[in-house]
Amino acid sequence: MRRAVLALKRIYSSFNLAAVHHAKNLLATEGIRAVVRNEYLSSAMGDLPPAECQAELWLLDPRDAARAEELLFRRQASGEEWLCGCGERLGPQFTQCWKCGAYRT
Repeated sequence: MRRAVLALKRIYSSFNLAAVHHAKNLLATEGIRAVVRNEYLSSAMGDLPPAECQAELWLLDPRDAARAEELLFRRQASGEEWLCGCGERLGPQFTQCWKCGAYRT
């Protein structure tokens, strides 16, 4: 039995290859499969337009797009600020204090 082939959907692009792979790893932890394209085109920048040389993250299943966008692009973490033992007040998105290095308990 053959499965229908779905078109890939580009979800993210950046000149920072590490950021693209980080986004791919975030999606993978949630079971969303994606591939990185244009990984090695940065060396062609100048011969090709810069916008064409960005590393791109493509979803293998476009039906995952809404969930992937929520994971990658939500702007605020839910929850409340927390107070570290050193007295530093931190946002809910942080699990470690930038000042002393202690982890939120």
